[in-house]
Amino acid sequence: MVMLEEPLRIREEECKAAVGYYGLCAVSGMLSAGTAHLAITPLDVLKVNMQVNPVKYNSIYSCFTILLREDGPSAFWRGWAGKFFGYGVQGGCRFGLYEYFRNLYSNVLVDHNRSFVFFMSSASAEMFANLALCPFEAVKVRVQAQPHFAKGLLDGFPKLYASEGFHGFYRGLVPLLGRNLPFSMVMFSTFEHSVDFLYRNVIQSRKEDCSKAQQLGVTCLAGYAAGSVGSFISNPADNIVACLYNKKADSLILAVKRIGFFNLFTRSLPIRILLVGPVVALQWLFYDSIKVLSGLSTSGEVITDVEIDGAN
Repeated sequence: MVMLEEPLRIREEECKAAVGYYGLCAVSGMLSAGTAHLAITPLDVLKVNMQVNPVKYNSIYSCFTILLREDGPSAFWRGWAGKFFGYGVQGGCRFGLYEYFRNLYSNVLVDHNRSFVFFMSSASAEMFANLALCPFEAVKVRVQAQPHFAKGLLDGFPKLYASEGFHGFYRGLVPLLGRNLPFSMVMFSTFEHSVDFLYRNVIQSRKEDCSKAQQLGVTCLAGYAAGSVGSFISNPADNIVACLYNKKADSLILAVKRIGFFNLFTRSLPIRILLVGPVVALQWLFYDSIKVLSGLSTSGEVITDVEIDGAN
């Protein structure tokens, strides 16, 4: 009996340590995503209005000047609460669950390609993240594009529920998943491979031998690359989400027809590139900074020379 207690105690301690690690990743993801998205709220307001009213707002400059003239500077901070809390919750699920699923799938899918593990882990995490984000996104988009709908989350949630019921909060779930699932899969995979590439081919040094400042610099570069690549992949679905939430179309098919196939890929793309790259880089920087301050290593899997030789 005594001999059994020690292994059980060790496993219990390991389990608590793992739960603590995933919890820290979730809190770090929540703070980093919420703060980063809050900082770029004005750009998001421009993007949403250009998507919903492309005739009136046919460029970044015209959108900025018209909103400033008609509604004043406060117009650029519409929906800030939805950005902070909604994307904070999404970031907590996205980063925390990604770490969990990556560890799980790495142990289960031992013989599979690394990219496949990254894709599966990010997709699994993103499913939960979008279920949490969707109600916040529904209110945020309306507040930004329909000034008289509500002032923010506090009056937006009950007003949306009164007018459309529970379904109103998840009207755009499918296109939201269509936007965020590919984005998350590409973003995490690009980040992981970018970190590996930078250490092996640019810095040419092991992560452990680099200073914390160098490691965070790699995080920023890899995060920017991940966000820029992901913005191209997710732009069509992002346009559909804005169209559905603002009732420019009643279904996914009608939204595609109304926007136009070519416009799905090009409408608001410049501002999304301007928006997504920096915000993802900021998220990763904040996320890894919190991990470093907590005594953990920065994110990103780096293949060692031994692993490469073994794989060959």
